[in-house]
Amino acid sequence: MTQLYDPSPVELVHLQRCVELATEALADGDEPFGSVLVDGAGRVRFEERNRVGGGDATRHPEIEIARWAAAHLSPQERAGCTVYTSGEHCPMCAAAHGWVGLGRIVFAASSAQLSDWLTEWAEPAAPVAPLPITTVVPGLPVAGPVASLAEQVRALHARQRGRR
Repeated sequence: MTQLYDPSPVELVHLQRCVELATEALADGDEPFGSVLVDGAGRVRFEERNRVGGGDATRHPEIEIARWAAAHLSPQERAGCTVYTSGEHCPMCAAAHGWVGLGRIVFAASSAQLSDWLTEWAEPAAPVAPLPITTVVPGLPVAGPVASLAEQVRALHARQRGRR
C-alpha cells in the first residue's frame, strides 16, 4: 500500500498549479506533467510543463527546472528549494535533480501509481524503469502521493489514452 502524503495548505496550492500545468500540457498534445520550483522563502521561481510533443522525449518539466536552477541559483539556493510536481520524477529527472543539488520533492502521483494505471489500461510500460526518486538520489527528502490530486492526475492520463 502506498503511503499517502497530507500536504499543507501552501503545498497544496503549488501541487494544484502542477496539475493545472499538466492539464495545459495535455491540451497542447503533450503528456500531462507539470512542475513548479519554489525557493526557501516560498517564492515560485520557475514553472514548466511537459513539452515532449515535438519529438524530444527529454523535455520533461523537471529537467527544465534543473537547467534553470543551475543557471540562475547558487548551490545554497538550489538546496533550499522544493520542487512540486504532478508526477514523481522519472530516473532521468531524479538524476538531474540530484546532480544540480535541488532540495525536497513533493509529488501528486507516484511512478508506481502511473505504472499500475498503465497496466490496468493494457498500455505499454514507460521505456524507463519506474524507480522511486530515493533509489536514484538516496537521502533526498520526498513526499507524496496526495490522494485527491493523484485521482486528478489519473484522470488526465486516462484522457490522454482515450479512457474515461
